[in-house]
Amino acid sequence: MSQLQISPRSQSFLLSAISSLRGALYGVGLTSCVVNVLALTGSFFMLQVYDRVIPARSLPTLVGLIIITATLFAFQGILELIRALLLARVGQSVDERFGQTVFRSFAAAPARQQSPQDGLQPLRDIDTTRSFLSGPGPTALFDLPWMPFYLGLCFLFHMWIGVTALAGALILVGLTVIADLKSRRPAREAAEIGVERMALAEATRRNAEAVAAMGFASRLGDGWAEINQRYRQNQLRASNVTAALTTLSRIVRLMLQSAVLAVGAMLVIRQEATGGIMIASSILVSRALAPVELAIGQWRGFVAARQSWSRLVKLGELTTDMEPATRLPPPTAGLRVERLHLAAPGSTAPIVRGVSFEIRAGEAIGIIGPSASGKSSLARALVGVWSPIAGSIRLDGASLSQWDPEELGRHIGYLPQEIGLFDGSIAENIARFDRSASSDKVIAAARAAGIYDMIVQFPDGFDTRIGEQGMGLSAGQRQRVALARALYGDPFLVVLDEPNANLDAEGDAALARAILGVSKRGGIAIIITHRPSALASVDKILVFANGQLQGFAPKDEVFKQPAPLASSPVSFPPRFRQPGEGAAAQ
Repeated sequence: MSQLQISPRSQSFLLSAISSLRGALYGVGLTSCVVNVLALTGSFFMLQVYDRVIPARSLPTLVGLIIITATLFAFQGILELIRALLLARVGQSVDERFGQTVFRSFAAAPARQQSPQDGLQPLRDIDTTRSFLSGPGPTALFDLPWMPFYLGLCFLFHMWIGVTALAGALILVGLTVIADLKSRRPAREAAEIGVERMALAEATRRNAEAVAAMGFASRLGDGWAEINQRYRQNQLRASNVTAALTTLSRIVRLMLQSAVLAVGAMLVIRQEATGGIMIASSILVSRALAPVELAIGQWRGFVAARQSWSRLVKLGELTTDMEPATRLPPPTAGLRVERLHLAAPGSTAPIVRGVSFEIRAGEAIGIIGPSASGKSSLARALVGVWSPIAGSIRLDGASLSQWDPEELGRHIGYLPQEIGLFDGSIAENIARFDRSASSDKVIAAARAAGIYDMIVQFPDGFDTRIGEQGMGLSAGQRQRVALARALYGDPFLVVLDEPNANLDAEGDAALARAILGVSKRGGIAIIITHRPSALASVDKILVFANGQLQGFAPKDEVFKQPAPLASSPVSFPPRFRQPGEGAAAQ
């Protein structure tokens, strides 16, 4: 089995996950015990028939044995059905235990790690684990510990019968080890190639308009064909290994049964065993080795489920670590950034270096600077999407990590550059899909964003469904609905990244009013923009370049400087710089 390094947090989460399945696993284990004892029915029936019924020519004994055997087989069948149902319940419990964790990870992934090419891999991990646990594979794992018991009975019948059975068992166990070694690498490669395959398919679907308009679908198709060929070859290689080992194990088991019969026949000829022992031993050996053969046939699924389980446990560690135990009161005073250093999740190369500034409640701040200067990275950190590699971001003195993510989200409004709306109504998108949202709060957010009149012009008004990614709306309408979502619930901190990129003059005016509204109610508004029209309502300007703060001053002072929006860093008088920023500005 693959080695999984388990930290104390992930070990705690692992124990919690297993404890939630403990009852069902105990039930499966107990049922397996009874099933494996009842599995002796066939062997002992043949033993009694050959050694008692036939020599005595007793039909009443045969009838009694048939009734007892049929009853025991019926109980065995019922218990095997119960075991299968319990395993299906275990599979469902895994989904119940990890479902919310996986879904929360989709939102938390940008802050915790680099987003994988296939962002839905955790969901596939749940499906893989549940499918394996609900199938025949686990029954083999529960039956395998009984193999020594059956082999012990073979030794009780006769030493040479036991030796023959043990030799065959060792061969099959060796095949199982080979199956693990041979399937480990293909399974890992299949997962990696599958990620590439799904990522290309999703990217093509997401950018279908550009692909169709510029006619490079065939060139993307060439890349898809290459990835798909590698995927098929990997699947074929893994299937060939499993098929070969499964066939070999079946041949070994059949040969072993014949070998046991041959050994038994020799013992009968030498009068060291009875005919009943000869037949019963053959049946017993077949039962003893059947789980090994089944395990080899299911080994690919077992390896895939093992890898999926490992990833789910690690994911559980990440999301469990995100939940502070104490809830803080709503922020009301201000935002303070202290010597902040930022890097993209999963990277150590800093994008933002040594940034410090403070914003008080009721202020509106504009952030300007050349492209790729770190402005959007700073925005992601201010709303808690990215975590600092050094320094801190504090609301009312408390770092963002001290807040429960759900609770913090109620106090933050965020409009990212890439607007993400969801398939649902306009009202649902504005209300952040809060089922308890009141109409008054939704309408208030729409009015704050200046889109109330626009929305009521739609035939279904606020109940208009906008489709995936808001495809039913124009670019400007999507941006204004996303602005209303950012303003929903009067959040204390509102961060808008290029909020007027798709707005006309009317939209610009509505944006300016929205920023003023945030300031008047005692909130903080931060606007990142390249367009001066968005800065009409801000109080101060923060200038960024090369990942460093070049200046922070009142708006009027900034616009006295020559070309503040140029690509070159802007120099500010020392009195406008925050403490500790002078070296960075140099």
